[in-house]
Amino acid sequence: MTVRKNQASLTADEKRRFVAAVVELKRSGRYDTFVTTHNAFILGDTDNGERTGHRSPSFLPWHRRFLLEFESALQSVDASVALPYWDWSTDRSARSSLWAPDFLGGTGRARDGQVMDGAFAASAGNWPINVRVDGRTFLRRQLGANVRELPTPAEVESVLNTVIYDMAPWNSASDGFRNHLEGWRGVNLHNRVHVWVGGQMATGVSPNDPVFWLHHAYIDKLWAQWQRRHPGSGYLPTGGTPDVVDLDETMKPWNDVRPSDLLDHTAHYTFDTD
Repeated sequence: MTVRKNQASLTADEKRRFVAAVVELKRSGRYDTFVTTHNAFILGDTDNGERTGHRSPSFLPWHRRFLLEFESALQSVDASVALPYWDWSTDRSARSSLWAPDFLGGTGRARDGQVMDGAFAASAGNWPINVRVDGRTFLRRQLGANVRELPTPAEVESVLNTVIYDMAPWNSASDGFRNHLEGWRGVNLHNRVHVWVGGQMATGVSPNDPVFWLHHAYIDKLWAQWQRRHPGSGYLPTGGTPDVVDLDETMKPWNDVRPSDLLDHTAHYTFDTD
């Protein structure tokens, strides 16, 4: 069983193996297919008008499946690799070991945001940005430049205490756990972290930055924590709701995966705190 660990507790060898597997996926071209898929669903609209990946109830199961596919791809390169998670509520500094040259590299330089150190810097030659929203072909970050602080433990706790998973109108105006976690209302957790990192993370092609996976692994962990805290509160809506994915409806782009298939993370992996 795969165990997802806090990135702050990874050994030097675990960091090295994770970075090497990510770089190999990039070299083979497989990595960019994940960026393309995410960008296609960033607004949560499919060709039939149904919202899936963002601003809708299926935000959490959609990304859980997305992360599972990426983790499987990593393990096809190195079976020992698992997705780590970044607990940004406690590991809140741009000086964190997360941003060290031996792991993800640091913030970008002032004039253009270009990451200058680590395996994902342009100078390392491993990380051309091929799926992009502008002409810049290098990884960019601006840690803490666009929003001053990452979410706090108290803010996380306030969202975990929200009892109802989601509610009408089932979008960015909804007043439930999913939307408060996603960040369109309330204290803003998920969205704020994307903006805090900046660069590609603040765009639809956010998986261009490998920290995307660690961020969403923590979002996924928070969903699992919420599920344990509120065992009587399940995924909503359960059926008959237009324009969103109900509990037993399939999610694009997979067409054979339903939110109900993804409610129990322990069928696929555990967290180091489980």
